[in-house]
Amino acid sequence: MGPRIGPVVTEPQMPDKDTKAVMGTEDSAGDKAGPDSRDLRPSVFHSIKFFVLCHSLLQLAQLMISGYLKSSISTVEKRFGLSSQTSGLLAAFNEVGNTVLIVFVSYFGSRVHRPRLIGCGAILVALAGLLMTLPHFISEPYHYDRTSPGDLPQDSEASLCLTTTSGPAPTPSNGSSCSSSSEAQHLTAVGIMFLAQTLLGVGGVPIQPFGISYIDDFAHDNNSPLYLGFLFAVTMMGPGMAYGLGGLMLRLYVDIDRMPEGGINLTSKDPRWVGAWWLGFLISAVAVALAATPYFFFPREMAKEKDELHFRRRVLAIVSKGEDSAEQSPEESPKKQDGLAQIAPDLTMVQFIKVFPRVLLRTLRHPIFLLVVLSQVCVSSMVAGMATFLPKFLERQFSVTASYANMLLGCLSIPSAIVGIVVGGVLVKRLHLGPMRCSVLCLLGALFCLLSTLPLFFMGCPTHQIAGVFHPPGSQPGPELSAGCTEPCACPPDDFNPVCDPSARVEYLTPCHAGCTRRVVQEALGRSQVFYTNCSCVAGGGPVPAGSCDSACSHLVLPFMLLVSLGAAMASVTHTPSFMLILRGVKKEDKTLAVGIQFMLLRVLAWMPSPVIHGSAIDTTCVHWAWSCGRRAVCRYYDNDLLRTRFVGLQFFFKTGSLACFALIMAILRQQGKEEGTKAVTRPGLQQQPLMSGPEKKPEESRV
Repeated sequence: MGPRIGPVVTEPQMPDKDTKAVMGTEDSAGDKAGPDSRDLRPSVFHSIKFFVLCHSLLQLAQLMISGYLKSSISTVEKRFGLSSQTSGLLAAFNEVGNTVLIVFVSYFGSRVHRPRLIGCGAILVALAGLLMTLPHFISEPYHYDRTSPGDLPQDSEASLCLTTTSGPAPTPSNGSSCSSSSEAQHLTAVGIMFLAQTLLGVGGVPIQPFGISYIDDFAHDNNSPLYLGFLFAVTMMGPGMAYGLGGLMLRLYVDIDRMPEGGINLTSKDPRWVGAWWLGFLISAVAVALAATPYFFFPREMAKEKDELHFRRRVLAIVSKGEDSAEQSPEESPKKQDGLAQIAPDLTMVQFIKVFPRVLLRTLRHPIFLLVVLSQVCVSSMVAGMATFLPKFLERQFSVTASYANMLLGCLSIPSAIVGIVVGGVLVKRLHLGPMRCSVLCLLGALFCLLSTLPLFFMGCPTHQIAGVFHPPGSQPGPELSAGCTEPCACPPDDFNPVCDPSARVEYLTPCHAGCTRRVVQEALGRSQVFYTNCSCVAGGGPVPAGSCDSACSHLVLPFMLLVSLGAAMASVTHTPSFMLILRGVKKEDKTLAVGIQFMLLRVLAWMPSPVIHGSAIDTTCVHWAWSCGRRAVCRYYDNDLLRTRFVGLQFFFKTGSLACFALIMAILRQQGKEEGTKAVTRPGLQQQPLMSGPEKKPEESRV
């Protein structure tokens, strides 16, 4: 292996003559940071501080648009009739393009015009965001009451109990709406969303590694941690803003741009409510496009910053060293944050391909590296599942709206995770933790994270009784639930317009299934409430309100989220010390590549499969599916006890795996420490870093 493989040097220099010869004539003439170019271009674009500001805003907007789908996953399921497994696969497709192209970013590195490539990637992200909104505009308006004929308003008398003598029975939607064109329209809309998610990942490939390497190359060495701290402090707000934006947009009706005549009789608590999921993508795409504009005016190179800032912000410096996006240890230079982006700037493509497998195999043979990566795979799988389906879980388990669920996640869980990352960095920095103590910190964080999960198994209520669909264990259907009360109604089996009998806590699929023959709309406080009367299956005949029955455990949603947030904080504390274990546990020349390999494995083993695994587990708890054109569509009712057991059980499984990996790491380090103590001759300082690789450590590493 050539001596150039490994971390970049401490003080990056301006390109030499050979490098400049590779540059195009246009870039060489126009991008030099000399006096003439300053006269031709605004001086602000030759300031690394302005680049840091622009990149902070761009990464904020990019993470917002990347995380927005997770905030509206249940809404997209209802709108397009998707199962949780399919929606999980849709969310995971964001990682497909990113994973495939990251190796090419590794090779090209600084060979390209980094600001322009960042701008092009951001424009592609914006176009992908606009493409995500296209299914809304090419699809027909949303009909929440599919039994209503075209000339009648939705939620009309069509879902009432109509006897054969009073009028024709409503025809099932399966026969009227399942034309080949409607099915093709559905497949087209879903295909467009998968394509948009893939392009979203492809466009995001150059943004982070090229931006950080650009800052690192041209910022003063002592200012770089501060700039990266500011960058990641702003960037970390992106996922929280995505859930906040989702909370706001889902309060609006999906067809706000084409409202039906006479309005709608739905509220956001109605299970048929679909919010304006597409509007958030539109807003985020515009934000990304605006943030991308300045990158086309930055030079390929600028003069290295000469002046050191006269103030320090310790918290930001710690965040820059501990944040996930930085991909580095607090004790490593920021230059090492993206190994794949900087592994071989001076190798040809053939040389790069030859070198990569050797370093990959040598890195994967290291037990500490493998165990740390496996622990982070477990943590990332837990995070990916929670981020994708926790809002939907809250909706189903505690009868909260999609908007409120997103607000809880954006205001509690994500800030808690940010605090955990910062605390982990502070502990490592202040206490000067070595590898052994870092493993102890990781073990304690994983243990407390696991313990915070145990009460979640018991925080919830079983699904209430649903006539003809679900009966809780031990309950007996009353005489009012007999099939005889709906015999003359001829109710369509695939209709969905739920009503609730609050006295008996029994829910019916439609007013027809409750035997109701009249519909009454009451106006109160500027809002209309729909009631159904003359219900033959309800004791006393009603009235019964429209909508599902509320959960008896709605008051537990805040304690549940507080425990989830506590677990997120505890898991995040392990972030920085686990990175230090990786950077101390591999050869010096392989450190940058080890970080790159680590994040490729996290994408392949955690971020891509985890949403699909969680979605599949959620689908197994469904007790009543909607059917569309002969295929299974969205789930309407879940067994809440089974849903809670399997969703929280998956979290418990991944947290247990992380805890086991950290326990093995600590055992290996303790054994290595004992062996080091028995050696007659040791180098000074080796006791503090028993994982540091060196020529004399090879036999021990292979033996471990």
